Amino acid sequence: MKKKILAVLTAGILTTGLMTGTVFAADTEVKGDENLKGEVYAFIAASLSNSMEEIQKDFNELYPNVTIYYSADSSGTLQTQIEEGARCDLFFSAADKQMDALTEEKLTKEDTVKDLLENKVVLIRPKDGETKVTGFENITDAENMALAGEDVPVGQYAREIFNNLGIMDDVNKMEINECKNVTDVLAAVSEGSNEVGVVYATDAASVTDKVDIIAEAPADSLKTPVLYPVGLIEDKEASEDDTRAAEAFLDYVESDAAIKVFEDYGFTAYEAEDSEDATEASADNTEAEDSTSK
Repeated sequence: MKKKILAVLTAGILTTGLMTGTVFAADTEVKGDENLKGEVYAFIAASLSNSMEEIQKDFNELYPNVTIYYSADSSGTLQTQIEEGARCDLFFSAADKQMDALTEEKLTKEDTVKDLLENKVVLIRPKDGETKVTGFENITDAENMALAGEDVPVGQYAREIFNNLGIMDDVNKMEINECKNVTDVLAAVSEGSNEVGVVYATDAASVTDKVDIIAEAPADSLKTPVLYPVGLIEDKEASEDDTRAAEAFLDYVESDAAIKVFEDYGFTAYEAEDSEDATEASADNTEAEDSTSK
């Protein structure tokens, strides 16, 4: 028996705004359809929560009879839930590692998967908080740190940075508040529970009244691009209406209108330079992810 998703951020049919309309993606014209109906279960990385909530509202102006259910958490947790049978139609991960694993297990509709967004990793402190830390290089000068777990993409990126800077052993000696996802890291720092923390730039930008960015990850310290892939999941419980609704929602998430929303929240639209570069990047990602998981 399949399990229902654990957390619902947004549910219901929004009927405000236009019932039909048209938006344009780079390669696709996305038309609204008030006759399209169905339910879409979307698993999204926690760092996408705010932007995806706004995108859902915009989508429902074009498709008022489609209901979107969100489950937001760390990508590793969401991957596990999908593997264990939770109902999911669309997965939007904060790293390729989790999406690639599901694809290898034949749980994604592989031809729909693509890298859509890029983010940055930053070091933060509470707003106007006192710390000797001036960057990732001397992060061990902090008395304590909030850090996402090793199965969380931002936690994996942070550990890659520490390894490449040659300070991982010293970091492990610190007092670390290991958090289950990036949202909890942000909360721990913004509330003043921890002196510093590692989050995405988009998360820090969402609470500029509560945290200060100390520094971005040094240019050569993070060889794995912070990419966000999105794609459809094989959902055996989905009706034909549900499947069409999920396809329409994916089209909208990839549209220029949605990309503009993501950019407003600090993300960058990702474009591989060419197929050869994309292949090399994928190989680099795999090698880096293997090293962070050891």
